[in-house]
Amino acid sequence: MRLGRRYVVGVAVVAAGGALLVGAVPKGVRAEVLWGVVTGLILQVPLGWMALRSIGTEHFLLSWGLGTLVRFTTVGIAGLVIVPALGGSAGPMLGSMVGVLVALLLVEGVAAVREHSREDER
Repeated sequence: MRLGRRYVVGVAVVAAGGALLVGAVPKGVRAEVLWGVVTGLILQVPLGWMALRSIGTEHFLLSWGLGTLVRFTTVGIAGLVIVPALGGSAGPMLGSMVGVLVALLLVEGVAAVREHSREDER
């Protein structure tokens, strides 16, 4: 399986898990959890793909560093500014967003290890 396919399959698994989570939480926090899952997916998918594509190039560290900065900034702005301004609870939104971000980071790691391992050379 190639890098792109592995990444898409992993993203689909995380998205399905996010959908299950949204359906499982009480209705009172469902909107915040949905917001967090969708934001995490929209944020992480392109940043993760850029990082994966830059492995082994001179641009990797820049891609990874800027992506990390964007993730931290988005989580901070969402938790400290956007959710409180909308009158919602930051906990469910931040928990679901960070959960999706971490899950997709794991997907990146698995995809990168599988793509760049020398397992097939034996």
